Amino acid sequence: MADSLTIAGREFGSRLILGSGKYSSFDLMVKALEASGTEMVTVAVRRVNLGDRSKESFLDHIDTKKYHLLPNTAGCYTADEAIRTAMLAREVLDNNWIKLEVIGDERTLFPDNQGLLEATRELVKEGFVVLPYFNDDLIVARRLIEAGAAAVMPLAAPIGSGLGIQNLTNLRILREQISEVPLIVDAGVGTASDAAVAMELGVDGVLMNTGIAGASDPVAMAEAMKLGVRAGRLAFQAGRIPMKLYASASSPLTGAIE
Repeated sequence: MADSLTIAGREFGSRLILGSGKYSSFDLMVKALEASGTEMVTVAVRRVNLGDRSKESFLDHIDTKKYHLLPNTAGCYTADEAIRTAMLAREVLDNNWIKLEVIGDERTLFPDNQGLLEATRELVKEGFVVLPYFNDDLIVARRLIEAGAAAVMPLAAPIGSGLGIQNLTNLRILREQISEVPLIVDAGVGTASDAAVAMELGVDGVLMNTGIAGASDPVAMAEAMKLGVRAGRLAFQAGRIPMKLYASASSPLTGAIE
């Protein structure tokens, strides 16, 4: 694939990863996923009905031949809890990929980085492809990669806040220092310009949920996010002009046609 995103040897044509929660209906979720062009969809194992197939669930509406499922451990507050949830997801979904969340604070939903490292090490030993969500901390990123993470996913702002990219400096440092695995911005994106800014920093992808599901028109916002991610990626590849304090004439001062 041209300019594909590769994680653990698997290629994705889209650099936009979408969550599946908070939509007003499954039908709206399906339409938004389609409009976004995404190829990977997260599902919160603890918040959806995966075990009892006699009741309607997310799995009744998602085409698993079209979308790669990325189960996540949202709502887990300890490493042990996250590990058990990942094990359940693998058993029910026959899927060894996991978006790993270990939350340390109920109000901010900031990650517990120590618990995250512990869970990453254990799950990698158990054969999981682990994509951890963490604070925008270079040292933690390095430790997660050493533990075997297949990608690292720093927050751009608190989960669901829609504040946009609040940590440009830290993300730039992470981009400069991290090359072993994909760097994917997770949490805080509120609109298409936020997605474009993230991609212009050179990150490899963006994961979002609330920014689309919570929009007045989720389907239109999904398309906008798709275009924002693509525009930001192209701008990063093209290379922006240097920023200058003073004006610079756009027309040549010499060699102009008379």
